[in-house]
Amino acid sequence: MSIIKKLASQTAVYGLSSIFGRFLNYLLVPLYTYYFTASEYGVVSEFYAYAGFFSVVLLFGFETGYFRFRDKDMPGRDVAYSTALLFVVLINVVFFALIVLVNSQLSAALNYANHPEYVLCFSLILILDAVAAIPFARLRAENKAFHFAGIKVIEIGITILLSLFFIIYCPKVYEKTPEAWVALVYNPAIGVGYIFIANLMASVVKFVLLAPELSGLAWGFDLALFGRMLRYSLPMVVIGFAGIINEMLDRALLKHLLPYDLNTNMKMLGIYSACYKLSILMSLFIQAFRFAAEPFFFAYAGNSDARKIYALVLKFFVIFCVFIFLLVTLFIDVFKYFVGEEFRAGLEVVPILLLANLFLGIYVNLSIWYKLTDRTFLGAGVSLAGALLTVVLNIWWIPTLGYIGSAWATLACYSGMAVVSYFLGQKYYPVDYDVKRVIGYIGLGLGLYFAHEYLVTTLSWQSWLLSSALMLLYMLIAGLCEWRHHY
Repeated sequence: MSIIKKLASQTAVYGLSSIFGRFLNYLLVPLYTYYFTASEYGVVSEFYAYAGFFSVVLLFGFETGYFRFRDKDMPGRDVAYSTALLFVVLINVVFFALIVLVNSQLSAALNYANHPEYVLCFSLILILDAVAAIPFARLRAENKAFHFAGIKVIEIGITILLSLFFIIYCPKVYEKTPEAWVALVYNPAIGVGYIFIANLMASVVKFVLLAPELSGLAWGFDLALFGRMLRYSLPMVVIGFAGIINEMLDRALLKHLLPYDLNTNMKMLGIYSACYKLSILMSLFIQAFRFAAEPFFFAYAGNSDARKIYALVLKFFVIFCVFIFLLVTLFIDVFKYFVGEEFRAGLEVVPILLLANLFLGIYVNLSIWYKLTDRTFLGAGVSLAGALLTVVLNIWWIPTLGYIGSAWATLACYSGMAVVSYFLGQKYYPVDYDVKRVIGYIGLGLGLYFAHEYLVTTLSWQSWLLSSALMLLYMLIAGLCEWRHHY
């Protein structure tokens, strides 16, 4: 259990940046949804969907490749680090040159001919984030979690402050005194573009804070090592790209597949994206867990009890994720105020997306089989199958079910990937997962959720009191089950 506590503490530290820090960023959702219309927020959602695809290509899987080939004995001259960093820098320089060349045509193709700065701004954010990912990976590999978290929190803090400055302060001053000094930095025509500008400026600060880590460029480029890293990392690009399809494609397709006019489609996209944010607690926990778990799984693989520990990790992970599912769904009457009133029409997707993210987390746990056995091509096959399912279901369901079809497609994809990955894992890297308890905890969570819905809607029970009682019941049952199992 001590190793589980160590992993939990590492997850908690990374959570300082990804859960606590991004929870602060999550508080920007009310700002965006109360100050911008649903169609305007749809613009932001669309760009972040596109950005997800490019972020995979611009990193080329070398973050995971670095973990696999890093020199643990010579951290002060780790050629795997410098090789990965030089390659990623080169890719991003070429990417920026291409964007500059085709910016006007690309902006027009996306129906943003009047705002070419959107594309240019976002490309710079992508470049800075991609290059920064390798130094961040080094901090994770060296267990410098607090350093990692500190930079992430600073980045998010700057994003929040600049968003408040551009979206609240500047418009008020400009409206009263157009000739005031804010006219030098504020133009009302840019609108939601200030969300992008705030993110870009925060990325610049993050990059500056990581500058000392860039000294590793001087360690040189090993061509033979690069070839090995490329062979290992290429499937990770496929896996990452397929993952982004599963996560982001729905927001890219809604604009084009919903059966309304462009403005209404953008409104629906904005509503869906805002309600997607209400499942953020689950996805942020999974992200924090992934930051801590990936280096942990690699480092602990040689221990005799590794597989037993991996099974325990999955079980406790599911217990906590079900807790998050119940917290959000049972208290949705509180969480709904994080989005503007116009956006609350889409609250029905929240339980579906929370459950989908829970299965994504299970898949993250189960995916150790292809990473530890170097069967990344098989792992890529699972991700591609999931991506294909996402594409087919979105094209099928969006025109008839609307954005709720996208939510169901996400759940179908992630649950299917988790099931397939489990059976492949049992073949190539068998782990004795406690499947009955994992399924049992998920079933318990769903049962309590449906009981709440029935008792509140049919019998008109007091929602908050019932929600609190059901949360306590879940914690009591889970606690007693684990206490009896381990003691």
